[in-house]
Amino acid sequence: MRISRALVAFAALLASVGCVGTPTASERAARSDVRDVSQRYRPGDAKPALPRLDASSPLRDYLSFTLLNSPRVEAAYFDWVAAVESIAPARSLPDPRLTFGADIADTVMSLMPGLMVDLPGPGKLRAAGEIAAAESRSAYFGFERELLRAALAVKSAYYRRHFLEETIRVQSETLRLLRELEQLAAQQNAAGRVTLQDVLRAQIARDQVETQITNLVDSRGALAAELKSALGLGPADEGPPVPSSFEPSVGEPQPDQLLETALNQNPDLRALEEDVLRAEASLELARRSRVPDFSLGLDVEVKADPTLFRPRAGMSLPIWRDKIAAQIAGAQASKRASQARLTAEQVQVAADLASMLFLYRQALRNDVLLRDKLVPKARQSLDAARAGYVNARASFLDVIDAQRTLLEFELAGIEARTQRELALASLSLAIAGVPPADAPSTVGGASHPPKANGTKPRNEQIRP
Repeated sequence: MRISRALVAFAALLASVGCVGTPTASERAARSDVRDVSQRYRPGDAKPALPRLDASSPLRDYLSFTLLNSPRVEAAYFDWVAAVESIAPARSLPDPRLTFGADIADTVMSLMPGLMVDLPGPGKLRAAGEIAAAESRSAYFGFERELLRAALAVKSAYYRRHFLEETIRVQSETLRLLRELEQLAAQQNAAGRVTLQDVLRAQIARDQVETQITNLVDSRGALAAELKSALGLGPADEGPPVPSSFEPSVGEPQPDQLLETALNQNPDLRALEEDVLRAEASLELARRSRVPDFSLGLDVEVKADPTLFRPRAGMSLPIWRDKIAAQIAGAQASKRASQARLTAEQVQVAADLASMLFLYRQALRNDVLLRDKLVPKARQSLDAARAGYVNARASFLDVIDAQRTLLEFELAGIEARTQRELALASLSLAIAGVPPADAPSTVGGASHPPKANGTKPRNEQIRP
Protein backbone atom coordinates (compact mmCIF):
# COMPACT_ATOMS: atom_id res chain seq x y z
CA MET A 1 0.00 0.00 0.00
CA ARG A 2 2.80 2.41 0.87
CA ILE A 3 4.56 1.65 -2.40
CA SER A 4 1.30 2.18 -4.32
CA ARG A 5 0.77 5.59 -2.71
CA ALA A 6 4.34 6.55 -3.50
CA LEU A 7 4.06 5.47 -7.14
CA VAL A 8 0.81 7.39 -7.55
CA ALA A 9 2.43 10.51 -6.16
CA PHE A 10 5.44 10.01 -8.40
CA ALA A 11 3.24 9.55 -11.49
CA ALA A 12 1.33 12.70 -10.61
CA LEU A 13 4.59 14.60 -10.42
CA LEU A 14 5.66 13.33 -13.87
CA ALA A 15 2.29 14.30 -15.33
CA SER A 16 2.62 17.80 -13.93
CA VAL A 17 5.86 18.46 -15.82
CA GLY A 18 4.91 16.58 -19.01
CA CYS A 19 3.55 19.64 -20.81
CA VAL A 20 3.98 21.64 -24.00
CA GLY A 21 6.07 24.80 -23.99
CA THR A 22 4.71 28.21 -24.89
CA PRO A 23 5.82 29.49 -28.31
CA THR A 24 7.30 32.97 -28.42
CA ALA A 25 5.92 35.69 -30.69
CA SER A 26 8.89 35.24 -33.03
CA GLU A 27 8.27 31.50 -33.23
CA ARG A 28 4.58 31.99 -33.99
CA ALA A 29 5.44 34.47 -36.76
CA ALA A 30 8.04 32.10 -38.22
CA ARG A 31 5.62 29.17 -38.26
CA SER A 32 3.00 31.38 -39.87
CA ASP A 33 5.51 32.22 -42.61
CA VAL A 34 6.23 28.53 -43.17
CA ARG A 35 2.52 27.73 -43.45
CA ASP A 36 2.00 30.61 -45.87
CA VAL A 37 4.90 29.69 -48.14
CA SER A 38 4.28 25.93 -48.00
CA GLN A 39 0.73 26.37 -49.29
CA ARG A 40 2.17 27.74 -52.52
CA TYR A 41 5.56 26.08 -52.70
CA ARG A 42 5.00 22.60 -51.25
CA PRO A 43 1.25 22.11 -50.60
CA GLY A 44 0.72 18.91 -48.68
CA ASP A 45 4.52 18.61 -48.46
CA ALA A 46 4.61 17.69 -52.17
CA LYS A 47 5.72 19.48 -55.31
CA PRO A 48 2.75 21.22 -56.98
CA ALA A 49 1.81 20.75 -60.62
CA LEU A 50 4.36 22.53 -62.81
CA PRO A 51 3.37 24.75 -65.73
CA ARG A 52 3.39 22.95 -69.05
CA LEU A 53 6.07 24.50 -71.21
CA ASP A 54 5.83 24.71 -74.98
CA ALA A 55 7.14 27.06 -77.65
CA SER A 56 4.31 29.54 -77.03
CA SER A 57 4.73 29.63 -73.24
CA PRO A 58 5.33 33.14 -71.85
CA LEU A 59 8.41 33.96 -69.83
CA ARG A 60 6.24 33.99 -66.71
CA ASP A 61 5.62 30.23 -67.09
CA TYR A 62 9.35 29.56 -67.38
CA LEU A 63 9.95 31.54 -64.18
CA SER A 64 7.16 29.75 -62.31
CA PHE A 65 8.51 26.39 -63.46
CA THR A 66 12.03 27.01 -62.21
CA LEU A 67 10.96 28.51 -58.88
CA LEU A 68 8.90 25.41 -58.11
CA ASN A 69 11.32 22.88 -59.59
CA SER A 70 14.84 24.13 -58.82
CA PRO A 71 16.64 21.77 -56.39
CA ARG A 72 18.71 24.68 -55.06
CA VAL A 73 15.56 26.56 -54.14
CA GLU A 74 14.12 23.42 -52.58
CA ALA A 75 17.26 22.88 -50.48
CA ALA A 76 17.12 26.48 -49.23
CA TYR A 77 13.43 26.06 -48.41
CA PHE A 78 14.00 23.00 -46.23
CA ASP A 79 17.01 24.66 -44.60
CA TRP A 80 14.64 27.43 -43.59
CA VAL A 81 12.01 24.99 -42.31
CA ALA A 82 14.68 23.20 -40.27
CA ALA A 83 15.82 26.53 -38.81
CA VAL A 84 12.25 27.37 -37.79
CA GLU A 85 11.89 24.00 -36.09
CA SER A 86 15.06 24.72 -34.09
CA ILE A 87 13.36 27.61 -32.25
CA ALA A 88 11.27 25.33 -30.01
CA PRO A 89 14.24 23.32 -28.66
CA ALA A 90 16.17 26.55 -28.06
CA ARG A 91 13.45 28.23 -25.96
CA SER A 92 12.36 25.06 -24.12
CA LEU A 93 13.34 23.92 -20.66
CA PRO A 94 15.90 21.11 -20.43
CA ASP A 95 14.41 17.64 -20.16
CA PRO A 96 13.70 16.59 -16.56
CA ARG A 97 15.89 13.85 -15.12
CA LEU A 98 14.78 10.75 -13.27
CA THR A 99 16.93 9.96 -10.26
CA PHE A 100 17.24 6.86 -8.11
CA GLY A 101 18.82 6.32 -4.71
CA ALA A 102 18.91 3.58 -2.08
CA ASP A 103 20.39 2.76 1.30
CA ILE A 104 21.72 -0.79 1.39
CA ALA A 105 23.17 -2.71 4.32
CA ASP A 106 22.38 -6.40 4.48
CA THR A 107 19.10 -5.54 2.80
CA VAL A 108 17.60 -2.56 1.02
CA MET A 109 16.93 -0.14 3.85
CA SER A 110 15.45 2.65 1.72
CA LEU A 111 14.42 3.13 -1.90
CA MET A 112 14.19 6.67 -3.28
CA PRO A 113 13.07 7.30 -6.89
CA GLY A 114 12.89 10.97 -7.78
CA LEU A 115 12.68 13.64 -10.42
CA MET A 116 14.98 16.61 -11.01
CA VAL A 117 14.22 19.65 -13.20
CA ASP A 118 16.83 22.21 -14.32
CA LEU A 119 15.61 25.81 -14.53
CA PRO A 120 17.84 28.25 -16.43
CA GLY A 121 18.04 31.73 -14.97
CA PRO A 122 15.37 34.30 -15.81
CA GLY A 123 15.53 35.54 -19.41
CA LYS A 124 18.00 32.94 -20.66
CA LEU A 125 15.50 30.78 -22.51
CA ARG A 126 13.85 33.82 -24.08
CA ALA A 127 17.23 35.08 -25.34
CA ALA A 128 18.11 31.63 -26.68
CA GLY A 129 14.77 31.52 -28.49
CA GLU A 130 15.40 34.94 -30.03
CA ILE A 131 18.80 33.78 -31.27
CA ALA A 132 17.20 30.79 -33.00
CA ALA A 133 14.38 32.97 -34.36
CA ALA A 134 16.86 35.41 -35.90
CA GLU A 135 18.76 32.51 -37.44
CA SER A 136 15.52 31.16 -38.91
CA ARG A 137 14.70 34.53 -40.45
CA SER A 138 18.20 34.67 -41.91
CA ALA A 139 17.58 31.20 -43.37
CA TYR A 140 14.35 32.51 -44.90
CA PHE A 141 16.28 35.19 -46.73
CA GLY A 142 18.64 32.47 -47.94
CA PHE A 143 15.57 30.82 -49.47
CA GLU A 144 14.50 34.11 -51.02
CA ARG A 145 18.03 34.64 -52.36
CA GLU A 146 17.89 31.29 -54.17
CA LEU A 147 14.50 32.19 -55.64
CA LEU A 148 15.98 35.36 -57.11
CA ARG A 149 19.09 33.57 -58.37
CA ALA A 150 16.98 30.92 -60.08
CA ALA A 151 14.82 33.57 -61.75
CA LEU A 152 17.91 35.49 -62.88
CA ALA A 153 19.44 32.33 -64.35
CA VAL A 154 16.29 31.65 -66.39
CA LYS A 155 16.04 35.24 -67.61
CA SER A 156 19.70 35.31 -68.55
CA ALA A 157 19.45 32.10 -70.60
CA TYR A 158 16.16 33.27 -72.13
CA TYR A 159 17.56 36.62 -73.29
CA ARG A 160 20.87 35.25 -74.49
CA ARG A 161 19.12 32.52 -76.49
CA HIS A 162 16.94 35.09 -78.24
CA PHE A 163 19.86 37.35 -79.09
CA LEU A 164 21.85 34.35 -80.27
CA GLU A 165 19.13 33.75 -82.86
CA GLU A 166 19.31 37.44 -83.77
CA THR A 167 23.07 37.11 -84.26
CA ILE A 168 22.61 34.04 -86.46
CA ARG A 169 20.02 35.93 -88.51
CA VAL A 170 22.38 38.89 -89.04
CA GLN A 171 25.30 36.62 -89.91
CA SER A 172 23.13 34.66 -92.34
CA GLU A 173 22.08 37.90 -94.03
CA THR A 174 25.75 38.89 -94.21
CA LEU A 175 26.58 35.53 -95.79
CA ARG A 176 23.92 36.14 -98.43
CA LEU A 177 25.42 39.55 -99.20
CA LEU A 178 28.93 38.08 -99.43
CA ARG A 179 27.76 35.44 -101.88
CA GLU A 180 26.24 38.18 -104.00
CA LEU A 181 29.52 40.11 -103.80
CA GLU A 182 31.43 37.00 -104.80
CA GLN A 183 29.22 36.59 -107.86
CA LEU A 184 29.63 40.27 -108.66
CA ALA A 185 33.42 40.03 -108.35
CA ALA A 186 33.42 36.92 -110.54
CA GLN A 187 31.40 38.75 -113.21
CA GLN A 188 33.74 41.73 -113.09
CA ASN A 189 36.74 39.42 -113.31
CA ALA A 190 35.25 37.58 -116.28
CA ALA A 191 34.72 40.91 -118.01
CA GLY A 192 38.37 41.75 -117.38
CA ARG A 193 37.60 44.76 -115.22
CA VAL A 194 39.15 43.38 -112.02
CA THR A 195 41.66 40.76 -111.04
CA LEU A 196 41.05 37.36 -109.45
CA GLN A 197 42.15 38.90 -106.15
CA ASP A 198 38.69 40.46 -105.67
CA VAL A 199 37.05 37.04 -106.04
CA LEU A 200 39.43 35.54 -103.52
CA ARG A 201 38.77 38.36 -101.06
CA ALA A 202 35.04 37.71 -101.30
CA GLN A 203 35.59 34.00 -100.78
CA ILE A 204 37.80 34.61 -97.73
CA ALA A 205 35.16 36.83 -96.14
CA ARG A 206 32.44 34.29 -97.02
CA ASP A 207 34.38 31.39 -95.46
CA GLN A 208 34.94 33.38 -92.26
CA VAL A 209 31.24 34.15 -91.87
CA GLU A 210 30.26 30.55 -92.63
CA THR A 211 32.53 29.37 -89.79
CA GLN A 212 31.11 31.98 -87.45
CA ILE A 213 27.59 30.83 -88.25
CA THR A 214 28.60 27.21 -87.62
CA ASN A 215 30.03 28.18 -84.23
CA LEU A 216 26.89 30.14 -83.32
CA VAL A 217 24.60 27.28 -84.31
CA ASP A 218 26.74 24.91 -82.26
CA SER A 219 26.43 27.21 -79.22
CA ARG A 220 22.67 26.65 -79.23
CA GLY A 221 23.27 23.37 -77.44
CA ALA A 222 25.25 25.04 -74.65
CA LEU A 223 22.55 27.68 -74.10
CA ALA A 224 19.84 25.00 -74.21
CA ALA A 225 21.73 23.07 -71.51
CA GLU A 226 22.05 26.27 -69.47
CA LEU A 227 18.31 26.91 -69.67
CA LYS A 228 17.61 23.28 -68.81
CA SER A 229 19.83 23.54 -65.73
CA ALA A 230 18.20 26.81 -64.69
CA LEU A 231 14.79 25.11 -64.87
CA GLY A 232 16.01 22.40 -62.51
CA LEU A 233 15.76 19.62 -65.11
CA GLY A 234 18.08 16.65 -64.75
CA PRO A 235 20.20 14.89 -67.38
CA ALA A 236 17.47 12.33 -68.01
CA ASP A 237 14.74 14.96 -68.43
CA GLU A 238 13.66 16.20 -71.82
CA GLY A 239 15.09 19.59 -72.73
CA PRO A 240 12.86 22.68 -72.61
CA PRO A 241 11.25 23.94 -75.81
CA VAL A 242 12.67 26.99 -77.57
CA PRO A 243 10.36 30.00 -77.03
CA SER A 244 8.83 31.10 -80.33
CA SER A 245 8.36 34.71 -79.21
CA PHE A 246 10.38 37.19 -77.20
CA GLU A 247 9.19 39.37 -74.31
CA PRO A 248 11.43 42.38 -73.76
CA SER A 249 11.48 44.15 -70.42
CA VAL A 250 9.21 47.17 -70.10
CA GLY A 251 9.48 50.32 -68.06
CA GLU A 252 12.30 52.61 -67.09
CA PRO A 253 14.32 52.00 -63.91
CA GLN A 254 14.07 54.79 -61.34
CA PRO A 255 17.38 55.07 -59.44
CA ASP A 256 15.96 56.51 -56.21
CA GLN A 257 13.13 53.97 -56.07
CA LEU A 258 15.52 51.12 -56.88
CA LEU A 259 17.92 52.13 -54.11
CA GLU A 260 15.12 52.43 -51.56
CA THR A 261 13.70 49.07 -52.62
CA ALA A 262 17.11 47.43 -52.46
CA LEU A 263 17.84 48.77 -48.96
CA ASN A 264 14.46 47.48 -47.78
CA GLN A 265 14.20 44.22 -49.70
CA ASN A 266 17.58 42.89 -50.86
CA PRO A 267 17.80 39.43 -49.21
CA ASP A 268 21.52 39.75 -48.49
CA LEU A 269 20.89 42.96 -46.56
CA ARG A 270 17.89 41.45 -44.78
CA ALA A 271 19.94 38.42 -43.74
CA LEU A 272 22.64 40.70 -42.34
CA GLU A 273 20.01 42.66 -40.43
CA GLU A 274 18.88 39.41 -38.86
CA ASP A 275 22.50 38.68 -38.02
CA VAL A 276 22.55 41.94 -36.06
CA LEU A 277 19.41 40.86 -34.19
CA ARG A 278 20.99 37.48 -33.49
CA ALA A 279 24.08 39.22 -32.12
CA GLU A 280 21.91 41.42 -29.89
CA ALA A 281 20.14 38.36 -28.51
CA SER A 282 23.51 36.66 -27.98
CA LEU A 283 24.70 39.72 -26.05
CA GLU A 284 21.61 39.57 -23.86
CA LEU A 285 22.22 35.88 -23.23
CA ALA A 286 25.85 36.62 -22.32
CA ARG A 287 24.73 39.26 -19.83
CA ARG A 288 22.32 36.74 -18.34
CA SER A 289 25.28 34.45 -17.58
CA ARG A 290 25.67 36.49 -14.39
CA VAL A 291 22.30 35.11 -13.26
CA PRO A 292 22.44 31.70 -11.55
CA ASP A 293 20.62 28.64 -12.85
CA PHE A 294 18.42 26.57 -10.56
CA SER A 295 17.41 22.96 -10.13
CA LEU A 296 14.42 21.55 -8.30
CA GLY A 297 13.71 17.94 -7.47
CA LEU A 298 11.69 15.59 -5.39
CA ASP A 299 12.65 12.17 -4.01
CA VAL A 300 10.11 9.71 -2.63
CA GLU A 301 11.12 7.33 0.17
CA VAL A 302 9.14 4.25 -0.86
CA LYS A 303 9.96 2.02 2.10
CA ALA A 304 9.16 4.55 4.80
CA ASP A 305 5.88 4.44 6.72
CA PRO A 306 4.42 6.97 6.28
CA THR A 307 5.80 7.78 2.81
CA LEU A 308 8.42 10.48 2.97
CA PHE A 309 8.84 13.18 0.34
CA ARG A 310 12.26 14.80 0.17
CA PRO A 311 12.37 18.03 -1.88
CA ARG A 312 15.72 19.11 -3.25
CA ALA A 313 16.94 22.42 -4.65
CA GLY A 314 20.20 23.63 -6.15
CA MET A 315 21.65 26.76 -7.64
CA SER A 316 24.68 27.43 -9.82
CA LEU A 317 27.20 29.96 -8.58
CA PRO A 318 28.44 32.24 -11.40
CA ILE A 319 31.58 33.26 -9.56
CA TRP A 320 34.07 33.34 -12.46
CA ARG A 321 33.83 37.01 -13.27
CA ASP A 322 36.60 36.94 -15.85
CA LYS A 323 34.72 34.26 -17.80
CA ILE A 324 31.49 36.25 -17.65
CA ALA A 325 33.26 39.44 -18.69
CA ALA A 326 34.87 37.62 -21.64
CA GLN A 327 31.49 36.25 -22.77
CA ILE A 328 29.93 39.71 -22.69
CA ALA A 329 32.90 41.34 -24.43
CA GLY A 330 32.91 38.67 -27.12
CA ALA A 331 29.17 39.12 -27.71
CA GLN A 332 29.60 42.89 -27.96
CA ALA A 333 32.41 42.48 -30.48
CA SER A 334 30.27 40.05 -32.49
CA LYS A 335 27.42 42.58 -32.57
CA ARG A 336 29.72 45.36 -33.77
CA ALA A 337 31.14 43.08 -36.44
CA SER A 338 27.60 42.25 -37.62
CA GLN A 339 26.72 45.93 -37.78
CA ALA A 340 29.90 46.67 -39.74
CA ARG A 341 29.13 43.87 -42.22
CA LEU A 342 25.63 45.26 -42.69
CA THR A 343 27.00 48.75 -43.36
CA ALA A 344 29.59 47.37 -45.78
CA GLU A 345 26.92 45.44 -47.69
CA GLN A 346 24.69 48.52 -47.88
CA VAL A 347 27.60 50.46 -49.38
CA GLN A 348 28.27 47.62 -51.82
CA VAL A 349 24.62 47.40 -52.88
CA ALA A 350 24.57 51.15 -53.60
CA ALA A 351 27.78 50.82 -55.63
CA ASP A 352 26.47 47.79 -57.54
CA LEU A 353 23.27 49.66 -58.28
CA ALA A 354 25.17 52.66 -59.65
CA SER A 355 27.39 50.42 -61.78
CA MET A 356 24.47 48.45 -63.20
CA LEU A 357 22.50 51.62 -63.94
CA PHE A 358 25.50 52.91 -65.86
CA LEU A 359 25.67 49.68 -67.88
CA TYR A 360 21.96 49.99 -68.61
CA ARG A 361 22.23 53.63 -69.73
CA GLN A 362 25.32 52.86 -71.80
CA ALA A 363 23.57 49.96 -73.53
CA LEU A 364 20.51 52.12 -74.17
CA ARG A 365 22.57 54.94 -75.69
CA ASN A 366 24.57 52.53 -77.83
CA ASP A 367 21.41 50.83 -79.07
CA VAL A 368 19.83 54.15 -80.06
CA LEU A 369 23.03 55.30 -81.78
CA LEU A 370 23.46 52.07 -83.72
CA ARG A 371 19.80 51.53 -84.61
CA ASP A 372 18.93 55.11 -85.60
CA LYS A 373 22.21 56.41 -87.03
CA LEU A 374 25.12 54.08 -87.59
CA VAL A 375 23.40 51.04 -89.09
CA PRO A 376 21.32 53.06 -91.63
CA LYS A 377 24.42 55.00 -92.67
CA ALA A 378 26.46 51.79 -92.94
CA ARG A 379 23.79 50.33 -95.24
CA GLN A 380 23.93 53.43 -97.41
CA SER A 381 27.72 53.20 -97.47
CA LEU A 382 27.57 49.56 -98.57
CA ASP A 383 25.05 50.33 -101.30
CA ALA A 384 27.19 53.21 -102.53
CA ALA A 385 30.34 51.07 -102.51
CA ARG A 386 28.62 48.29 -104.49
CA ALA A 387 27.33 50.75 -107.06
CA GLY A 388 30.77 52.37 -107.29
CA TYR A 389 32.41 48.96 -107.75
CA VAL A 390 30.10 48.09 -110.64
CA ASN A 391 30.91 51.43 -112.26
CA ALA A 392 34.65 51.09 -111.54
CA ARG A 393 34.60 54.13 -109.23
CA ALA A 394 35.34 52.11 -106.07
CA SER A 395 37.61 49.19 -105.28
CA PHE A 396 36.53 45.85 -103.92
CA LEU A 397 38.32 46.69 -100.67
CA ASP A 398 35.85 49.57 -100.27
CA VAL A 399 32.95 47.14 -100.67
CA ILE A 400 34.38 44.61 -98.20
CA ASP A 401 35.19 47.36 -95.70
CA ALA A 402 31.64 48.72 -95.94
CA GLN A 403 30.21 45.24 -95.49
CA ARG A 404 32.37 44.56 -92.43
CA THR A 405 31.40 47.92 -90.93
CA LEU A 406 27.71 47.13 -91.36
CA LEU A 407 28.15 43.70 -89.80
CA GLU A 408 30.12 45.19 -86.90
CA PHE A 409 27.40 47.76 -86.20
CA GLU A 410 24.59 45.22 -86.41
CA LEU A 411 26.35 42.84 -84.01
CA ALA A 412 27.13 45.74 -81.67
CA GLY A 413 23.43 46.62 -81.69
CA ILE A 414 22.53 43.06 -80.70
CA GLU A 415 25.15 43.19 -77.94
CA ALA A 416 23.73 46.48 -76.67
CA ARG A 417 20.19 45.09 -76.53
CA THR A 418 21.44 41.97 -74.76
CA GLN A 419 23.30 44.12 -72.25
CA ARG A 420 20.16 46.17 -71.64
CA GLU A 421 18.00 43.16 -70.87
CA LEU A 422 20.60 41.54 -68.62
CA ALA A 423 21.17 44.82 -66.77
CA LEU A 424 17.44 45.26 -66.14
CA ALA A 425 17.13 41.68 -64.90
CA SER A 426 20.06 42.17 -62.53
CA LEU A 427 18.67 45.49 -61.26
CA SER A 428 15.31 43.94 -60.44
CA LEU A 429 16.35 40.51 -59.15
CA ALA A 430 19.95 40.60 -57.95
CA ILE A 431 20.09 44.15 -56.55
CA ALA A 432 16.57 45.36 -55.72
CA GLY A 433 15.51 41.88 -54.60
CA VAL A 434 12.06 42.03 -56.19
CA PRO A 435 10.88 38.45 -56.84
CA PRO A 436 8.78 37.47 -59.87
CA ALA A 437 5.04 37.87 -59.57
CA ASP A 438 4.38 34.18 -58.83
CA ALA A 439 7.28 33.62 -56.44
CA PRO A 440 6.28 31.53 -53.38
CA SER A 441 7.73 34.00 -50.88
CA THR A 442 6.23 36.06 -48.08
CA VAL A 443 7.24 39.44 -49.49
CA GLY A 444 4.33 41.77 -49.02
CA GLY A 445 2.56 39.36 -46.67
CA ALA A 446 1.43 40.34 -43.20
CA SER A 447 3.70 37.78 -41.60
CA HIS A 448 6.88 38.81 -43.40
CA PRO A 449 9.83 38.94 -41.01
CA PRO A 450 10.28 42.52 -39.74
CA LYS A 451 13.36 44.52 -40.46
CA ALA A 452 16.01 45.03 -37.81
CA ASN A 453 14.54 48.46 -37.11
CA GLY A 454 11.07 46.98 -36.62
CA THR A 455 9.57 48.04 -39.96
CA LYS A 456 8.15 45.90 -42.73
CA PRO A 457 9.91 45.73 -46.11
CA ARG A 458 8.30 47.53 -48.99
CA ASN A 459 6.94 45.41 -51.82
CA GLU A 460 7.47 47.66 -54.80
CA GLN A 461 7.04 45.46 -57.83
CA ILE A 462 9.25 47.31 -60.29
CA ARG A 463 9.15 45.94 -63.79
CA PRO A 464 12.19 47.30 -65.61
